[in-house]
Amino acid sequence: MDFSSVDTQLVANLALMLLIGMGPKIALVPFLDMTKNLDAQKKKEVGTKMVMIATITALVLFGIGHFLMRLLHISGGAIGVAGGIILLILALQMFASPGKKHEEKEDVSLIDHHQIAIYPLAIPYLLNPVGIAVLIVASSKVENIMGVGIVVGLVLAVALLDLLVFRNMDKLSKRLTPTKLIISEVVFGILLAALAVELVVKGLGSLGVLDLPAHH
Repeated sequence: MDFSSVDTQLVANLALMLLIGMGPKIALVPFLDMTKNLDAQKKKEVGTKMVMIATITALVLFGIGHFLMRLLHISGGAIGVAGGIILLILALQMFASPGKKHEEKEDVSLIDHHQIAIYPLAIPYLLNPVGIAVLIVASSKVENIMGVGIVVGLVLAVALLDLLVFRNMDKLSKRLTPTKLIISEVVFGILLAALAVELVVKGLGSLGVLDLPAHH
């Protein structure tokens, strides 16, 4: 992620990573599972609060990420490896148990819906390890106000998409059959696993553990 020359390729790559790291797909099934017993108004409240918390957290991470890296002596490579490992665990769960009900572990009906909007829906489902890693690394790489504006603008754009999706989940859920959800979970789980491996490999390359070819 090189902000020394801001171009369309950088913006496109950053947008794609933020869509994966903060977009609606990973949080979709958990949201449907955890809010299925709530009425339409409470679902909208959960969706709105979830997006707000994830967005505020994302902007704070971007604002203090560079400081945290220097304070804790953490490199971008280490963040990439850690984020990749956590994402791989999440991806394997999606692939191995598509459509698994999240309330099997805990009766979410006994939990305040505002609480589940914060955890686990806002973090780590909506703002997931990819988004966290990208924002912290971007914080250490931006070199001018244009770079800051691009990152903040993309975060807000993805947040707007999330808000549109989760505030209208009642309408969208009618088109999401169990079969479609299971297929999408499996496919997306495989793609996320591949991305997780890529994050780990690039992180190890940055740390000097692996000697990567030039095209990496």
